[in-house]
Amino acid sequence: MNRHLLSIDDLAVDDVRTIFDTAVEMHDVQKRQVKKLPALRGRTVINLFFEDSTRTRSSFEIAGKWLSADTINITGKGSSTSKGESLRDTVLTVCAMGVDALVMRHSASGSAKQVSEWVDAVVINAGDGTHEHPTQALLDAYTLERRLGSLEGRRISVIGDLTHSRVFRSNVLLLTKLGAEVTVVAPPTLMPSGIDAWSKDAGFATSYDIDEVLPTSDAVMMLRVQRERMNGAFFPSAREYTVGYGLTRDRLASLAEGTPILHPGPMNRGLEIAADAADAAHSLILDQVSAGVAVRMSVLYHLLAGEEATA
Repeated sequence: MNRHLLSIDDLAVDDVRTIFDTAVEMHDVQKRQVKKLPALRGRTVINLFFEDSTRTRSSFEIAGKWLSADTINITGKGSSTSKGESLRDTVLTVCAMGVDALVMRHSASGSAKQVSEWVDAVVINAGDGTHEHPTQALLDAYTLERRLGSLEGRRISVIGDLTHSRVFRSNVLLLTKLGAEVTVVAPPTLMPSGIDAWSKDAGFATSYDIDEVLPTSDAVMMLRVQRERMNGAFFPSAREYTVGYGLTRDRLASLAEGTPILHPGPMNRGLEIAADAADAAHSLILDQVSAGVAVRMSVLYHLLAGEEATA
């Protein structure tokens, strides 16, 4: 396994299997009365978040604490970057305090890789711009495997704002790596440029027709419309987006019975996903949140404790 986790491309299939196998054990920790393992005792993990986050940041914090690491949260608004300090100076300053790992989220694509070249600490990409979010993809695939078994040959549809989604990019890389047949669906204005060439190389399909794709899907992943990243009009109105690409009550009925529904959150209820779909019995949205802690515990463990350590 590579020293850092910056992209899904850093992981071979065997690495993914190792992370999932350990995550199963870590998942059991959530059922214990005392949720503590000694694996990372004496190690220090900084969650350095320059963008807002609820799930990812709290998930990493809980994961580190349950492994007995000392975890500290730093946000952009409360750091010296708000006073004009550069990203390089901020991370060098933090790492000079003896940090073992940086979990970093930043609005700039490629920022996690850049930081990994500046510091000696392990760097985990917790989302960099519109580039990648590898631990989200890991927890999504882990959640799906727990429900569906092997993903080999499974038809998985990823639907929504693809242009601004780092989750989409990491998920396509991982799901195809695990043998799934992935179809991505979006309106033309939210389909990334150059996706035709990429889809041929990576082995996934594209579609503009959600109603054609849904009935044949073994699992559906809805993506958030990221209006905060849009500097123009990508669709005429929220209602027209919902009519064209939302997982509405009517479309929910077109799914095969029990088809898993995923969403990485936060959700825009009533826009890309109806409340009936988000709260359906076959929705795995809260399972994703729970799996996030287990998978991130596994990632921290393998990157920091090493293969010979015991949990």
